Amino acid sequence: MNFENNLSFAQSLDLQDPLRKMRDEYLLPPFIYLCGNSLGLQPKVAKEVLNVQLTNWQNFAVEGWFEGESPWMFYHKELKKLMAPIVGAKPTEVCPMNTLTVNLHLLMVSFYQPKLNRFKIIMEAGAFPSDQYAIESQVRFHGYDPREAIIEVKPRDGEYTLRTEDIVTAIETHGSELALVLFGGVNYFTGQWFDMPAITNAGHQVGAMVGFDLAHAAGNVPLALHDWNIDFACWCSYKYQNAGPGGISGIFVHEKHFNDVTLNRFAGWWGYKESTRFKMEKGFVPEPGADGWQLSCTQVMPMALYHASLQLFEKAGFMEPLRSKSKILTEYLYFIINEVNIEIGYEHFKIITPKNEADRGAQVSIIAKSDGKEFFDKLVENHVLGDWREPNVIRLSPVPMYNSFEDIYKTGELLLTLSKSIL
Repeated sequence: MNFENNLSFAQSLDLQDPLRKMRDEYLLPPFIYLCGNSLGLQPKVAKEVLNVQLTNWQNFAVEGWFEGESPWMFYHKELKKLMAPIVGAKPTEVCPMNTLTVNLHLLMVSFYQPKLNRFKIIMEAGAFPSDQYAIESQVRFHGYDPREAIIEVKPRDGEYTLRTEDIVTAIETHGSELALVLFGGVNYFTGQWFDMPAITNAGHQVGAMVGFDLAHAAGNVPLALHDWNIDFACWCSYKYQNAGPGGISGIFVHEKHFNDVTLNRFAGWWGYKESTRFKMEKGFVPEPGADGWQLSCTQVMPMALYHASLQLFEKAGFMEPLRSKSKILTEYLYFIINEVNIEIGYEHFKIITPKNEADRGAQVSIIAKSDGKEFFDKLVENHVLGDWREPNVIRLSPVPMYNSFEDIYKTGELLLTLSKSIL
């Protein structure tokens, strides 16, 4: 597409946008919001869906577990049907539960089983801190030294993102020692979308388990966890899936593991076989599927907020139309930032997010050659909210559910105006 750097062109793209009415489904703040990669906006229907469950609590009290149109005992099953298309899974392979890092730990209990010389974990350098801390503590729990057991794959000198061939080479090099390959789906800092099928295939070729933290990928990019043969994954719901601050997490466990009795598991009552759960018998018998990894009873209110958002994904047609718009939004943002650089006369704003649309999601990360924090603070003062990451990165994330092309144009216009006053 031949883009133009003017308001009328941006508005024309918005008029042609088949998802433009989805913007009306959200409560928009009084500023341009480009921070959906940290916290998605509130669906208008969220209060209504939450109030249904509050009313059930009021009217049924404890009987709400079994009474009403959506008894709490089975409420998570309504979400599973809507979660599955977002991550490319079967409903039996996904489950809403807990929070992200809790689920990462629970899944590592099952899928990180170090033995003799096969005890190492390979991951991306610069992963989100929660992943780093979780992996480090799991390694220590098993009695290993993180400095020896954790292998980090770093970008080449002078580069900001990882090359798939370098990831695969690292997996092959350490193959006989690897127990687990654990990557993010999309890197939180650069916005790079990793080649998940290639990483999974490489990990399996050397006999390792392969899992992904999809915090920045689920609801952002199209996924096919089942078809890609990924062993496990987990994600939060409050970023691109708009389920509210601290929203409930989700897990994926490939169906090939459902009957594997060799997997360790931290068991809880709600993961017990549903048909006999209330017999309260000793001896854990897991519910088949991802549900068998549950610990405690359904978190009804957080699930209600997630349910509200998932219904909008269904209304939008799930990931294919969202991805189509997302690619154009980020491409336009890429174009607009480069137009600002042209006006300035040099590359003051360096984009570190991959240019290839297949290697990025709904995020463009930029480094200002100077005065980065001042630029970010001035953007906020002038009603454009992105995200600042130390030491020098501004993350801008146009979300196809509710961001417009006019948002992108106006952000670029403001960047240029600020450049004339700051530089």
